[in-house]
Amino acid sequence: MAKPLVAIVGRPNVGKSMLFNKLTGHRTSIVEDTPGVTRDRIYGDCEWCGRQFSLVDTGGIEPGTDSDMLKFMRRQAEIGIELADAIIMVVDVRSGVTAADQDVATMLRKSRKPVALAVNKCDSIGLVNPEVFEFYGLGIGDLFEVSAVHGHGTGDLLDWVLENIPEDDGSDEESEIINVAIVGKPNVGKSSLLNKILGEERVIVSNVAGTTRDAIDSYYENDTGKYCLIDTAGMRRKSKVDDIIEKYSNMRTISAIERADVCLILIDANEGVTEQDTKIAGLVHEAGKAAIIVVNKWDAVENKETNTMRDMERNVRDGLSYMTYAPIIFLSALTGSRVDRLFPEIQEVFKQNTSRITTGALNSILAEATARVQPPSDKGRRLKIYYMTQAGTKPPHFVIFCNDARLFHFSYQRYLENQIREVFGLKGTPVRITIRQKGDKEE
Repeated sequence: MAKPLVAIVGRPNVGKSMLFNKLTGHRTSIVEDTPGVTRDRIYGDCEWCGRQFSLVDTGGIEPGTDSDMLKFMRRQAEIGIELADAIIMVVDVRSGVTAADQDVATMLRKSRKPVALAVNKCDSIGLVNPEVFEFYGLGIGDLFEVSAVHGHGTGDLLDWVLENIPEDDGSDEESEIINVAIVGKPNVGKSSLLNKILGEERVIVSNVAGTTRDAIDSYYENDTGKYCLIDTAGMRRKSKVDDIIEKYSNMRTISAIERADVCLILIDANEGVTEQDTKIAGLVHEAGKAAIIVVNKWDAVENKETNTMRDMERNVRDGLSYMTYAPIIFLSALTGSRVDRLFPEIQEVFKQNTSRITTGALNSILAEATARVQPPSDKGRRLKIYYMTQAGTKPPHFVIFCNDARLFHFSYQRYLENQIREVFGLKGTPVRITIRQKGDKEE
């Protein structure tokens, strides 16, 4: 059974994202004094009195709007309301009841879900703020004075949540879920790919760069396994990022890479590998994540011939020469062509990224490799390799003990890595090698 879900809704700029971050204890949603910063549904986990539930932060609802972007945001909020077991409507005590508040309250009454009215920005402690009383006129749910900044009143609000959500059966499925981050520069089709996989407009898709701002989690399950798909904001070059919200977005993308198990690096088939693609792929490589290179918009490549795919693969390999281990998949997020090939590949690279090799098997390969190519020497002193062992996973980390680490040339390390890969595969994952010389303490 999934965790109970609580939606946070309201008109723009009442402090929904601030309250979401306060209740989850993490700065997941971007907070900025600008309407429309949160656009998609942002999920997070919350724990109170030993019980766990999920929170969803939604974009500000503007009931009477002609803007396409605001209509998309409204639809995302409506989906959050439909899926929720209980709802927290946030209003701003400083601005009083507005027409938009009344429209949102009407929408929530029709949902027939339990609703709490969180009157936000009640930052002072003491007597009840008299300005709160006018919000009773909305005729919706139980009223709570809260301060998303300081946390005042959130305890009572969370007590209400526990009284109005179903009991969780306590089953823990987290260990079975693979976190998959979809990364790339703007407009390569990250949100389109996520929507195609999920079969719904989970995230807003637009040709305008910067439409996606937060890192957005979506849970997905098929016959290959369970996944948390993380759609990220497109990362532009630092020289082109002058908007504070976009800076936050880049930080969220880097954070998404850090918490991912597998990264899908999207590349536009019409542009090939660009300088920004190499930087984004470099972040994935340095983080030690399993990776798949996804060449999207393959349907838009004109005049395909017999060797077109092979030539593109060669260009990708040349552009991302440090990621020769990563498999390449050509697909179209628009038509869905080859999208089904992603998940078996995700399972495989995740398995390789978390694999362990016995010390005996490693040293057997080491003996064969050193017999085939003698270790290097310098000024009459030759490198002696004693043994090798695996120290960790995610990515596979090997420690090699020798007589003198200074003699262990990088090219010989690469040679040994290639020998390990030749025998054990390790497809889709980087490898870390640490050299220790005699006398070093083993961790």
